[in-house]
Amino acid sequence: ISSAQSLEDKLEALQSHFTWELQPRRPNLTCELNILQDIGSDEGNVWLGHIYNLLGFIQYKLGSSKDALNLFNRAAETFQRQKNADEGPWLMVNFGNLAWLHHHLGEDEKSEDYLSKVDGLMRKYPAPPGLERHPEVLAEKAWTLMKFGKEKKQQAAELFQRAIRMQPDTVEWQSSYAILSAEFLIKCQSILEPEVFERLRSAKERDPGNLYVAALYLEAKAANGENVQDEARELAGRVLERPPSSYNGIRPLLRLYRNKISKDEAVEIAEKALEKHPDSRYFKKSAAICHMKRILNPDRREPKPSRSVINRAISLWEEMIAAYDDSSLRHQITLAQLYAKLDKEKAEQIYKELLEQKDLDPAEKQMLYNFYAKHLFFIKYNSRESTEYHMRAAEIQEESKYRHASITELKKTLTKETSRRNGDADLCKRIKELLARLGIQPETQNQ
Repeated sequence: ISSAQSLEDKLEALQSHFTWELQPRRPNLTCELNILQDIGSDEGNVWLGHIYNLLGFIQYKLGSSKDALNLFNRAAETFQRQKNADEGPWLMVNFGNLAWLHHHLGEDEKSEDYLSKVDGLMRKYPAPPGLERHPEVLAEKAWTLMKFGKEKKQQAAELFQRAIRMQPDTVEWQSSYAILSAEFLIKCQSILEPEVFERLRSAKERDPGNLYVAALYLEAKAANGENVQDEARELAGRVLERPPSSYNGIRPLLRLYRNKISKDEAVEIAEKALEKHPDSRYFKKSAAICHMKRILNPDRREPKPSRSVINRAISLWEEMIAAYDDSSLRHQITLAQLYAKLDKEKAEQIYKELLEQKDLDPAEKQMLYNFYAKHLFFIKYNSRESTEYHMRAAEIQEESKYRHASITELKKTLTKETSRRNGDADLCKRIKELLARLGIQPETQNQ
């Protein structure tokens, strides 16, 4: 075996971001970068070393090895400072990353040096009986996988469980595992299983400074039907004292306000946060989302938003797009929806520009056609053209909520037109033909 091959084999055996099969597409890497940057670099964050490790890997994937090296080095320094020690098992992944990076840079001598450092750490801090890796390594991998989509979350949960079993006193692992277990269900406004609820309650008690967990716990209580308004207001005061960070609890807190208390109050809190930290793009995003939800999904009991409020929402949404350099299709559609409340021509212009884009994939086209169909119906009162776009959405062979919604609308149109004395026979014929091609029975298909 050549020495180069031998080195590759050793590198492949490492526990490292380079071997964990983190393979997001480039646009998703930029999104991941934004997410990590929004966490911030507050020294009090116990995951800061892990953040720098992952940021370094993402910068490498984006083609910036120099930034990657700086971040990996910063990760090592952060671990050493936070742990108040020069070495420990928490450096295994970091040294593995550095071994890989130096290899990719053609610096195999340095790569070998880091490989030997990893070997030294593994001998000095062996995995406990019954674990294939040290709990610190498992926990870092779990935390990292949490950031890479739903399909990785089950694996992350299992890794956290194994790490916690060996080191049950590591509070931040317990908290992250509780967040991982609960947040998706809470977002869906589901009532948590007693075991998951108890895990969240326990994490809140063990980690009282973790306001993210505290906010999730209030969301879980609210989902159970409890009145949490007083606790939420007290928590809001604490959150507003924290530096800007997506980890400071503001996201679940604002979600709680929007879903269970008041969208107007959510806007007020978000604006207060932004007023205190006007340069925080994360707080700008939080405020933009609160305004958008208030306007596009209003509570019945809240007054209709004024022109100035809608203008504020549009302004924030445009600033958010600029701050994140994210003119994604979904964000542009939302912008069109906001403009439709004030300036129908501007909304139409945005939609027309989106419809002319050549690089949309089928799922994106389907989503766009569905939204534009609704725009045509509700804003432009053009039901015929609206139906045409619902047909376009339905024709795209991508299973999604947008396709289901468009098919539902087509069946409604068919029923309505058929029952009318002067119904549009040609349109009905085309809808029937489309549904038949799609294998859908208009009368019996359930959506």
